[in-house]
Amino acid sequence: MANRTLSLIWMVCFSLLVGVAVVKAKAKAHFEGFEGFEGEDDDIEDLTIDPASLRSPPLSNPTPLSHQPPPSDLPNPPPPPAAPATTFDFWDDDEFEGVPLQHLPPPADPKPDNATAPPAPPPAASAPRSFTVEILCGSFLVMFAVNYFTGKRENENIALSWAAQFAAKESIFDKNFSLLGIGDGGEDSPLLLKEGQTTFKFYASGRRFCQGLLATLELKSRHDLIARLYNMVVPCRDEISFEVYMNDDAMDHVVFALAKKKAAKAMHKDVRDLQRFANVLSPPTSRKWVVDDLSVISESKEVASDFITDAVIDQVFGEKAFEKFGKGLISLHFSDQHPGVHKKVLLFKFALPAAKNMADMSRLVALVPYYIDLIGRYKLSSQARSKTEAARQKAAQEAQKELRNAQQEAMQRRKAEKKKMMEEAEAKLSAEAIRKREAKERARQMKKAMPRMKMARGA
Repeated sequence: MANRTLSLIWMVCFSLLVGVAVVKAKAKAHFEGFEGFEGEDDDIEDLTIDPASLRSPPLSNPTPLSHQPPPSDLPNPPPPPAAPATTFDFWDDDEFEGVPLQHLPPPADPKPDNATAPPAPPPAASAPRSFTVEILCGSFLVMFAVNYFTGKRENENIALSWAAQFAAKESIFDKNFSLLGIGDGGEDSPLLLKEGQTTFKFYASGRRFCQGLLATLELKSRHDLIARLYNMVVPCRDEISFEVYMNDDAMDHVVFALAKKKAAKAMHKDVRDLQRFANVLSPPTSRKWVVDDLSVISESKEVASDFITDAVIDQVFGEKAFEKFGKGLISLHFSDQHPGVHKKVLLFKFALPAAKNMADMSRLVALVPYYIDLIGRYKLSSQARSKTEAARQKAAQEAQKELRNAQQEAMQRRKAEKKKMMEEAEAKLSAEAIRKREAKERARQMKKAMPRMKMARGA
């Protein structure tokens, strides 16, 4: 009985040992997949995965881990047959239970090795560079240079044409003056003095009644392209002016002017001697007179009648002659009260014609020696002379009065400036210096106020 009981105990112990061994064997078989996965890590890193063969692994119906039935002692069913060989042979469904299925888009087929790249688009053709500004600037410079030399030559031709017509041998100035041009008057002495591209001067001397004559040619700025374009819009003309400096004893009290009406009005308003001594005269009815386009300004009717002679009217300023010979007249101005260095001056101003038509102004130029002789011999009547002397005395008194007023104004201005400087100097002084200065000033005033006493020495 005791032996049977001992045998039963040994059988139960053996059965328990076998059961424990079976459970351990099942647990070991259940985790074999993890052990094999860990061992193949190094091999997997070396594998090259083809993107085309990537697929989502099939997942079984996931069940929550909390509802997983406990493992039983029954042996596990045999594993399902292996799926077709893929690159995810190491996928384990039990390890990734509960992961939602994601469908990745199939990757684009890789380009074949022998495929050629598409040709690059040709670069956009750049627009051709415009040289309009450079061309315009270059053209302007070329035109400016060409115009400079042509305009310069044109002005010189006009001046030389005038000199050849009126200052050459046997010309009007050669017959009326003994010395022409600058220098010693020899044959090689130049007749014209060029002071600029538009200014030429001519000098003559050696004649009775006058000290000399200075002619100034003021021509258009033909050498300047911009000025030439401006003159197309605002026309101007070439001019010549004659200044005759009369001797002091060869000219009586005369103030006279002749010009076109618009210019005469401006002259009477602006020129000082005409404004002070002369008036615009109305044409007389008893004799021939200048054309209606001209206006006469004179100190007296006697002077105007004596200066506008019948010969002058018939040759230049008459109705018939003016349109042909006198249209170049700008103004005549004769005065013994001319403001400037020379008091007794005859002024002639004419418009210059073209170089080829220089002879058209011959009668106007002939007025210069004509009026030199006429005014040099002219004497006023006693009645007219008394009036002119009274007017000049009055003008002299007014001039002296104006001079005194100007001197007083200048003196007051200097005093004001001196006072201002003293005030500025006092403002910079200290209080002690001011007190000393005031004390000194009081002492000076007291000394000045004290009566002066004379002392006599006894014998």
